[in-house]
Amino acid sequence: MRLSEKVAIVTGAGRGIGRATAVKFATEGAKVVVCDVDQDAIDETVILCKETRGNAFGYVVDVRDAEALRGMVATTVARWGRVDCLVNNAGIVADSQFKNMTDEQFDSVIEINLKGVYNCTKAVVDIMLQQQSGVILNASSIVGLHGNFGQTNYAASKFGVIGMVKTWARELGRKGIRANAVCPGFVSTSILGNIPKKVLKTLEDRVPLGRLARPEEIANTFAFLASDEASYINGAVIEVSGGLTL
Repeated sequence: MRLSEKVAIVTGAGRGIGRATAVKFATEGAKVVVCDVDQDAIDETVILCKETRGNAFGYVVDVRDAEALRGMVATTVARWGRVDCLVNNAGIVADSQFKNMTDEQFDSVIEINLKGVYNCTKAVVDIMLQQQSGVILNASSIVGLHGNFGQTNYAASKFGVIGMVKTWARELGRKGIRANAVCPGFVSTSILGNIPKKVLKTLEDRVPLGRLARPEEIANTFAFLASDEASYINGAVIEVSGGLTL
């Protein structure tokens, strides 16, 4: 198992890509901290991790709360002694055309998607520096690379986490810490639940592979990047979109 005995923290792990990532990591032998703001969703993910004979525990935490994040990391270290990987996956959308976007819509997305990544990484970096090892993985998006209609706030946040990864790769690489970003395209998760079937079909038709991604396909990429197989990948921005942007 490629992640045997590694300790991984996954934010936004209650559903979607985060849940798939937590389960994949557990399947690959990692000890997983399942973080989310929804206790019921956390419990469901922990059960799925344990069904793979994986080792996991849940922690209710809001990525906007730096003090609570420090508590989560301290609990992790007290329980398992280290932190090998952080997957910064938690995020929200609050879409609107720019002329109609409210300050509240902009601020909420930036606070969770961008400042939340800063808060989570700040909470683990000292541990990783002490270990002289670690992997930081940020969930970005093709929207962070190319923009998207009605997503000024989301695009800004997802472009921002790419900038963080590239900076951390430079600053922390010599300390044994790798940082990379994954940019999914359209993924079949609950976030698309309110989109009409006709619109979803249009999205699928734009993808050369002819379908949306499964959450597990994004999780597989995170698992590879967290593993020692990716030991020389640092500062990379990997698009997982089925060729959507070609």
